[in-house]
Amino acid sequence: MLFTELPFLDRFAAASDAGFRAVEFLSPYEYPADVVATHAYHAGVEVSLFNLPAGDWAGGDRGIACAPGREEEFRVGVATALNYAKVLGTKSLHAMAGKVPLGADLNVCREVLVENLSYAADAVAKEGLTLLLEAINTRDIPGFFINTQAESEEIRCRVGAPNLKLQMDLYHMQVMEGDLAQKLKKYAEVCGHIQIAGCPERNEPDTGEIRCEYLFRLIDEIGYQGWLGCEYRPAAGTVDGLGWLRTAQTK
Repeated sequence: MLFTELPFLDRFAAASDAGFRAVEFLSPYEYPADVVATHAYHAGVEVSLFNLPAGDWAGGDRGIACAPGREEEFRVGVATALNYAKVLGTKSLHAMAGKVPLGADLNVCREVLVENLSYAADAVAKEGLTLLLEAINTRDIPGFFINTQAESEEIRCRVGAPNLKLQMDLYHMQVMEGDLAQKLKKYAEVCGHIQIAGCPERNEPDTGEIRCEYLFRLIDEIGYQGWLGCEYRPAAGTVDGLGWLRTAQTK
């Protein structure tokens, strides 16, 4: 979501020049894995995270993990993502639960999601990887199947795989449920990744109603050791909006 003023492959160097040591992105599958890896390597950035194939994005898909009848497509996507992860050195993969298909039974979707996540968690565990499940708000993606941390945790417990973790996006969390500090504390042990953005506009983290400086301190206090993914839309240019990062680095 950052550096979108540049072509995808040029964003690695731009991120490095701006001071980032790692990057994450939605999908690398338009490009050969070795081409993406070469750009990341020359930029000197780690590829920390990307998503499993999410179906027909242009057609409205936002993941297919909960979609009945698409289990084989999901499994092919797991294999594809693992091939990329091996080349890129990525240690975490996000499986988007997806939107509830029109007319689908919610209980059936839940069982499909559990089955698919169980399969994916086992497959990526064999390569030493973490699988992530994210709650996404219904304002940005109406009909998305997982909307709160409690729902994510319920599914995680049903799957029962130690390498399945929560991907906690503070923006989505604020839109759907608030109480960010308590949620971070409650799910600290099962949190695999954190993403940040301002709310409600989803601009820089120091804009809007979320007190990012307080939460940054709390994230340190709860012992989180992972990356913070900057999943926001810059209000102007990406680099022009990085004042919040420079401020955070001096505190």
